[in-house]
Amino acid sequence: MKKKSYLSLFFLPLLFMIVALSPACKKNADGSGAPPVISAIKSYVASPNDTVLHSAVANGQWVVITGQNLQDATQIYFDGVPASFNIALLAPGSAVVKIPPIQFSTIDTAKLYTVKYVTAAGSATFSFKLGPAAPTISAISNVFANPGDSVYLYGTNLVLVQQFIYGGTKIPSFNSNADGTSLGFRMPAATPNSQIVVTTKSGTARDTINATPTVTWVSNENASPGDSVYIHGTYLKNIQSLSYAGAAVSSFTTSTDLKSVAFVAPATSQSGPVSVTTKFGTGTTVFNVHTATYLQNGVIENMEGGWSFNGMNGWWAAGSGGINKASNDPFGWLTHTTDFDGVLGTNNSIFIFLNTGILNSGEGQWYGGSGTRLSGNQWVPTANLNDAPGNWALKMEVSIGKNWNGGALDISTDAGGYIYRWEPWNTGTAYKTKGWITLTIPLTSFRASDPTLGEGMGAPLTKIADLVGPTGNTAANIYVHNYGTAKTATGFYGAFDNIRIVKIK
Repeated sequence: MKKKSYLSLFFLPLLFMIVALSPACKKNADGSGAPPVISAIKSYVASPNDTVLHSAVANGQWVVITGQNLQDATQIYFDGVPASFNIALLAPGSAVVKIPPIQFSTIDTAKLYTVKYVTAAGSATFSFKLGPAAPTISAISNVFANPGDSVYLYGTNLVLVQQFIYGGTKIPSFNSNADGTSLGFRMPAATPNSQIVVTTKSGTARDTINATPTVTWVSNENASPGDSVYIHGTYLKNIQSLSYAGAAVSSFTTSTDLKSVAFVAPATSQSGPVSVTTKFGTGTTVFNVHTATYLQNGVIENMEGGWSFNGMNGWWAAGSGGINKASNDPFGWLTHTTDFDGVLGTNNSIFIFLNTGILNSGEGQWYGGSGTRLSGNQWVPTANLNDAPGNWALKMEVSIGKNWNGGALDISTDAGGYIYRWEPWNTGTAYKTKGWITLTIPLTSFRASDPTLGEGMGAPLTKIADLVGPTGNTAANIYVHNYGTAKTATGFYGAFDNIRIVKIK
């Protein structure tokens, strides 16, 4: 019979104790030795919105990650993007974290819709649908592009695109820009319909290819037959028909940027809109051209009316009367000049013109040789005095016969306080028109004086009555004033006619 070893029996309990206390074999009481566990992600907003979230749009919001062993985070990733966090907001059962900015066009898509929580003891990955908002479509760079040309679709959240259909044709290759505001592709060879469909991980956007033309302004609204006219707008390509005051225009030239069309004014005496039709639809001005410019309210000056019409004197003071052809002179004392002819034809109407010569600094007012005064009339009906000023505009035909460089053409009213300053030469080169043009001045372009910047450089007009008075009836002044500190480089030599107020919206 063997003898027992009491020494072995003595050390055996001690060995069990060491094993039991070993950190490799037992977690600490607070769980710091165990890997993290994520059970849910909740809204950080107070009750009743502190509910479990199953998805979210990445916009920098705070969330609460709940689970176990979360107090010792070393990294927290949303869709593979690391988030910054404050350890003071970490606890064993919860972690308050702000979702980081995520650029979905550059992330590793294998990590999309995941939250990864890392501690020294391990990591946990949790499925959570975190992505961009649903896509939207706002515009197309060029609906007229040729097959193979580069085209861009504009909108928002144009990332994580799964399918893109343009004009009924599936586009096999496309690229999102970094912030998801554009989607670049090559124009397909065929577009059997007008549908656009963009499907992303977050949803689907649908739109139609739309290039309905618009006409926003016309260079000469009262052109004589043969005068050059330019209309300006958008999508002015593949024009099927064009009309000016109801008269068809058969020959015209479209600019390369598709924003203007040039033509010669047709023979017409009627009033009407300008209209352009393409395969996408018709664009029509909200105003008429060849409008009556005498014997009505809203007319401030029209020399064809003579000395008096509808309570108007037409013009007086420093302005001079002119006409292009002596044979049409009804008074026998007008200045006969060809300086204000049209480009291809001749504007035979009677007009006012100013010829100021060079102005010294601070020189120029409506009297004394640099301006003219226009008698009062009803600018805006009293029923419309509360309209938005941007809904109405002052329009007039203008022809600048010689280079103009220096000084502003000012327009003011007897109501006082607001002035419009026209300084088209201020781009750095002298200004001269190609015959007669229509100058359109929304009433919002009249501005108050600014103590630093000067007359007509302050806040824009917000109430029509502040410009035309409480009844809407006022007189006006047109004059050239030199706001510069030196003499003007040139004088002003320009003509005006058909000054009127019209509703443009």
